[in-house]
This record gives sequence, structure tokens and C-alpha cells, in this order.
Amino acid sequence: MPKFLLRSTYTIDGMKGLAADGGTRRAEVVQAMVENAGGHLESMHFAFGEDDTYVLCDMPDHPTAASVAIAIEAAGGLRVQVVPVLTPAEVDEATHLMTDYSPPGA
Repeated sequence: MPKFLLRSTYTIDGMKGLAADGGTRRAEVVQAMVENAGGHLESMHFAFGEDDTYVLCDMPDHPTAASVAIAIEAAGGLRVQVVPVLTPAEVDEATHLMTDYSPPGA
């Protein structure tokens, strides 16, 4: 299954909800959402920086990951960015599939 990193930032209302629910409850909600989409939650972390949460998970495919992001955004409370991530072995595979490319001005 493809792996994805979901980077999220809370809105003001979302932060109020986090304060009311707590981190453990939010992690349970995220795990249930990922599993209901047919995926597997590898980890979830809260942060103090540009992003408020980082979720690393496996999803069946890109459309499923997109549907999760749409559901999160539509519910409000969070802005989410979905980033497909690759393993080192997948990068090795990609380097063997490279095609010819000429940069601009070449």
C-alpha cells in the first residue's frame, strides 16, 4: 500500500476542539478514520511549528488518500496537506526508470 504523510494545521475552532477532547481522543479518531478507509495508521504526532500534526499512514491508493483529505477539510477544524512518501527501495526503483530529459536552454 502507498504511504502518505498528512500534515495538518488546526483552525481556531479546531484548536478549541483539541483543548476539549485532548490529544489521545484525537488520535483515536484519526486511527478510526484511516482504518475505515482501508488504511493503516503508522504514527501520529503533535508538533509546535508550522504544522500541528503529522500522521504517517498507509492507504490503499491515491484516490482514497484524497477522499480522506476531502472529508477532513469538509468537516472543518483542520487544514490538511497530503504528501505521498517513498521508501528508499521505491526511490531505487525510480532511479532505474528514469528517462532522458533536457533542461531549459540546453
